[in-house]
Amino acid sequence: MAGARARRRGTERKTIKLAKGPVARGLQAETENTMSDSISTLLLRNLSDVFGENDPVRRRAAIDEIFHEDAVFYDPRGGVFRGREEIDRIAGVIKAIHPDFEYQPLYPPEELGDAGRVRWVSGTPGKPPAYAGTDFIVARNGRIASVYLFFDNLP
Repeated sequence: MAGARARRRGTERKTIKLAKGPVARGLQAETENTMSDSISTLLLRNLSDVFGENDPVRRRAAIDEIFHEDAVFYDPRGGVFRGREEIDRIAGVIKAIHPDFEYQPLYPPEELGDAGRVRWVSGTPGKPPAYAGTDFIVARNGRIASVYLFFDNLP
């Protein structure tokens, strides 16, 4: 149903390319077959449909769908960004720096109550990752209320 809703709005969901291995294969199958407003789905869509999206129209549609209007993004290098407009702006700035980079979750997202986290790497496909991080989100009523970005050492 969520996929049909996204297609009606003119957006298209991408399959996230995952790191190799049995955990990654299981996660890929899960994300391809179940798109809901779960914490895990929000985490993965934030990576692919927001910060991994080059097209500004599709990126904004995803932000409107998965973020609360008053959501906050905490970036350890760039500060605090409040509201969908600011999240859209900074996501575009970040993507413009490395338009060919793709995010790859290292493990399935973890959920606890109304929060969750996902560890990821990013870089040019076919090359070693350039950097790594962890996104931690707090959700409210099926949408992201806040995102906390942590940069990690490369695995």
